Amino acid sequence: MAGPAFRAAAVRVRVPATSANLGPGFDTLGLALGLYDDVVVRVADSGLHIDIAGEGAETLPRDEGHLLVRSLRTAFDLLGGQPRGLEVVCANRIPHGRGLGSSSAAICAGIMAARAVTTGGEARLDDTAMLELATEIEGHPDNVAACLLGGFTLAWTDAGAARAIRMDPSDSIVPVVFVPARPLLTETARGLLPRTVPHVDAAFNAGRAALLVEALTRRPELLLAATEDRLHQEYRAPAMAESVELVNRLRSEGVPAVISGAGPTVLALPEAGGAAEKVARLAGAEWAANRLALDTAGACVLPLGSGGGTGPAGGPGGTGPGLETTGGTAQ
Repeated sequence: MAGPAFRAAAVRVRVPATSANLGPGFDTLGLALGLYDDVVVRVADSGLHIDIAGEGAETLPRDEGHLLVRSLRTAFDLLGGQPRGLEVVCANRIPHGRGLGSSSAAICAGIMAARAVTTGGEARLDDTAMLELATEIEGHPDNVAACLLGGFTLAWTDAGAARAIRMDPSDSIVPVVFVPARPLLTETARGLLPRTVPHVDAAFNAGRAALLVEALTRRPELLLAATEDRLHQEYRAPAMAESVELVNRLRSEGVPAVISGAGPTVLALPEAGGAAEKVARLAGAEWAANRLALDTAGACVLPLGSGGGTGPAGGPGGTGPGLETTGGTAQ
């Protein structure tokens, strides 16, 4: 394969937050949410320059160690070669270390931006290859599938290769997230899981995961039963006791609620009609109920001048979308 040519113009990529597992669908099911990171990438004559606004602006590295840059580099290798230099501007709105797919967003943004800035990139790295590469970097496909495809996704591996299908979630569902102030490393959460589980619990989760496909797409009235889990949430409770307590409190009041990904964010999935306000009241004043839309587009390349752009106030050039607080107290 001949070395690639690169576009002179910058490209802008938008990637959504995601919630994985959704209760019983451990490492398999994912949901894309209307909270976004924006990334602008331009090929430069030399060097690497990174500007970060929003989440992680004070803590993320501004060198080759940045996850987005590592994903760019890996994708460029598959696309045929590295550019001489890179300028990267990040407007981050997805909270880090909270179970909302911030690492998957960075990975998918890097891969998609590399493809977009490479002439003929889509022919060299198609959508299936993007999913496989993102999964290889992330380690599992649930979040990256939802981030790339949008909507409600079911991901699996076939002979070691990642695969996913996308479904349309019911538009009557109103995702509400409760984001704690303190992060939790995914490695910490995974370290609490047992190596084996009882067969009866595995069978229980298999049935609930199958039911969740029907509940999220066509029959949301079944979501309370469909989001029951016996494989991971209670095992992780010692690391996020307040989050698990909130899940149990909401569920006792008939609200479908789960730990989002590896936690500690709590995701509630009530139906429309004052649902967010009801959930906020049930959660109590110590939690902020943040209502989000369902994302149906997934990762995409946008015009540089469109809303939500790359400035520090809310992204490149505008305020952009963010968390809408509907009740409670921010932590």
